[in-house]
Amino acid sequence: MKKICSLLLAMLPMTAFAYPIDVQKELNGLKIDYTTYASDYDMGSITVNNYGDTAAECSVVFRNGPESPKTRRVNLDAGKSADLSAKFNRKIIKLYITMTCKPK
Repeated sequence: MKKICSLLLAMLPMTAFAYPIDVQKELNGLKIDYTTYASDYDMGSITVNNYGDTAAECSVVFRNGPESPKTRRVNLDAGKSADLSAKFNRKIIKLYITMTCKPK
């Protein structure tokens, strides 16, 4: 039993694939919030929430080191949210996200 428990504990670090996510935002006075996720070892995600009274146009750029940036655009109505993600060819060591939103 002790061997099985120690084996399971030894395998635990192999299952973790979390990486740091750095977000730079330019909201232009809008009431927008976000939540980031380390979805997979090569995929990052962000949920963008519009808590304001006006619709917003948002552009989100995902960068992972030397790979080309992935840009996602979304139109958010007041009180709505959207999930955006990007998949890369390499393992993510640190993910940089730049979010720019402006009123529609």
